[in-house]
Amino acid sequence: MKPVIALVGRPNVGKSTLFNRLTKTRDAIVADFAGLTRDRHYGNGKLGNHEYIVIDTGGFEPDAQSGIYKEMAKQTRQAVAEADVVIFVVDARAGVNAQDHDIAKYLRKLGKPTLLTANKAEGMTEGVQLSEFFELGLGEVLAVSAAHGQGMRTLVDSALALLDLPEGDEDAETQDPSVIRLAVAGRPNVGKSTLINTWLGEERLVAFDLPGTTRDAISVPFERDGQKFELIDTAGLRRKGKVFEAIEKFSVVKTLQAIENSNVVLLLLDATQGVTDQDAHIAGYILESGRAVVLAVNKWDAVDSYQREILARSIETRLAFLKFASIHHISAIKRQGLGPVWKSIIQAHASANRKMSTPVLTRLLLEAVQFQQPQRSGVFRPKLRYAHQGGMNPPIIIVHGNSLEHVSESYKRYLEGRFRKEFDLTGTPMRIQMKTSHNPFKDKESD
Repeated sequence: MKPVIALVGRPNVGKSTLFNRLTKTRDAIVADFAGLTRDRHYGNGKLGNHEYIVIDTGGFEPDAQSGIYKEMAKQTRQAVAEADVVIFVVDARAGVNAQDHDIAKYLRKLGKPTLLTANKAEGMTEGVQLSEFFELGLGEVLAVSAAHGQGMRTLVDSALALLDLPEGDEDAETQDPSVIRLAVAGRPNVGKSTLINTWLGEERLVAFDLPGTTRDAISVPFERDGQKFELIDTAGLRRKGKVFEAIEKFSVVKTLQAIENSNVVLLLLDATQGVTDQDAHIAGYILESGRAVVLAVNKWDAVDSYQREILARSIETRLAFLKFASIHHISAIKRQGLGPVWKSIIQAHASANRKMSTPVLTRLLLEAVQFQQPQRSGVFRPKLRYAHQGGMNPPIIIVHGNSLEHVSESYKRYLEGRFRKEFDLTGTPMRIQMKTSHNPFKDKESD
């Protein structure tokens, strides 16, 4: 799983700028969840071979007793609790102040791996200017400039060096391919806990705690109708004696990591709340991750026919990018509609790992072109010649030809529809990549 890095510091030291730099975007927010302040954001980052999750926090005042500062401090403490390593950001130009000392004291007491980083250090020579930060008692000071992108690689390397990360993906080597790893994702209070408890009770499944391969991960192996599953916890599943309790302990990081580590994601929606921004953010992350997905609308028994109609329209519009996913209407507390959900989970997993032969893909491609050619772009009309499968989970189809850079997104969706229908791909995203053939005579013609 991806390591988690939390950015902590007093206001105006450049945490958000650093967040944007580490995620390489100004709109890298994975979720603005209700109950979390707007100053706590999550984003994906990659630098070189390192992938990680970054948490941006608001200005931290550990001793704040009231008002918005107390709430911001609460959010920052939660971010620190979720993180594997903390980057404590200070202002290289402003120097040390009393608030920096308070934060340093809190972090020292916590004992979590911490990297002291002096931002806004462009044009400054390390040494005398940064020496005062040593009094914070957090060791060496790393000078960076988030605004100018200076020291970013060193920052990430230094932060991850504080962790005992495995060299390779050892977990992937030991995973049984016949076991479907299932993550249940959704907002707080949509019924994830109830659904999990219903599964573990009603189905009389053999289940036990299995320590995860990474920090705080918990998985529950179980079997249904001969098919083995591994439930990846996003609802705070804990064991108490011989009874499983699913506590609605919402953690954005846990949800993101569970999605990354799963084969199939069951996205749970609340029929009484409709499709919210949070639902759309989670759905977008699932699509970006390339995971197979099944939609389940919980608390279906609690809404009338008018609300159901409004909800159906909301799903069609706000989650249109998941139109390939099966939709089920369930009631976890009344144990209604759960059987078909399992069938869709198995179907989505099979679709994500379906093998597609090159002759069949090429035939479908040529038939599609014969029925509707791609639009001409200037004097060029893309020529699609053959296709083959480039990967699974999600399925990747690579199309070869000439001038394929001019193929429109709408035409790619047209091709996707033809491929999906032929191979019955339900519940999985699909990637179509265009690869233009090299013209060996192009250089000679220019001579």
